[in-house]
Amino acid sequence: MNLVLRGIHRVKRPLAGGGHSLHHYAWRGGPRIEAAPDTPEFLAEWQQLTASRDKPTHHVGTLQELITGYQQSPDFAALADETREGYIRRIRKIETAFGDLPLATFARPDPRIRGMMLDWRDGMAGRREGDYCLTVLARILSWSKNRGRITVNPLERPGRLYSGSRAEITWSETEIAALLAKATPAVRLPFLLALHTGQREGDILRLSWSAYDGQALRLRQSKTGRHVRIPVTTTLKAALDATRRVAVTICSTSRKQSWTGDGFRASFAKIKVDAGIEGRTFHDLRGTAVTRLAIAGCSVPEIATITGHDLKTVEEILSKHYLSRDNALGDSAIAKLEKHGMRTATVNGGVNGSGDPSPDIA
Repeated sequence: MNLVLRGIHRVKRPLAGGGHSLHHYAWRGGPRIEAAPDTPEFLAEWQQLTASRDKPTHHVGTLQELITGYQQSPDFAALADETREGYIRRIRKIETAFGDLPLATFARPDPRIRGMMLDWRDGMAGRREGDYCLTVLARILSWSKNRGRITVNPLERPGRLYSGSRAEITWSETEIAALLAKATPAVRLPFLLALHTGQREGDILRLSWSAYDGQALRLRQSKTGRHVRIPVTTTLKAALDATRRVAVTICSTSRKQSWTGDGFRASFAKIKVDAGIEGRTFHDLRGTAVTRLAIAGCSVPEIATITGHDLKTVEEILSKHYLSRDNALGDSAIAKLEKHGMRTATVNGGVNGSGDPSPDIA
């Protein structure tokens, strides 16, 4: 099916390691269309998005006017691709909840407006998601106030529900095995890439085959702009070499198409349920990779070279977030201590200079 739709905004974005991907948006500054082009699903999603654009909630004089203005601003365009797409998903929720709110609401202080928005945040499933949505709304209001579009921003310093940093949360070897046992090939490969490289989900899904030379992966991280080269492990090399190159990207769906972020997250969530895994996210694999490298004896600079973190961040991860209670690291440390002690006994013949047994290492 060859669709010619008016107003579609097409954006070419470079893939990590070379090549480009083509993204479609319902209109310039509008939401991304997640369905594959030239399909009935694409048409249906486009019709739904454009229909919602024409609803009264999008009229001049409402919060929707500010939302649209922000999405067309240089501030919004300057966001990293992955961040911008995350904002768009939350903006859809904001439009549904507050799109028809009159701009006169923001002409004078009214604590009830702040309370209404906080209640909306509090009523969401998942505290992190609630915080994310409220942060995006606060960003829009801040942008609007700085440009004189509103007088009052009711969401200045709203605070957060979620205060955790996912400290000490890593995938155990048992959980990794359970996930791999249930994973389809399309989900298994991104999982292995994250586990063996420590890269972010978006960068992994955008990796093109040109980034892989048979020995290492090369990519430019979308969030930091850092260029990293990652030699592949034996396990990862076997998985990559066994994968058919059916799309521009290394990771592809069962339909031989490049993954969309939403599509992969939905499939990954289903596999986690099937594997009986709770309380773990794909992003936790980034810290898991750091942990595994540290347990293997890698230094902070070595880990940073692989994952693309700066040295200070790696040190913070190791000291605060992932290793403070890691039993495997403790076992590794004691094993090294025992090995060192045995080596000392061999060198000294098992006794010190006075003929006494070698003392314990303090």
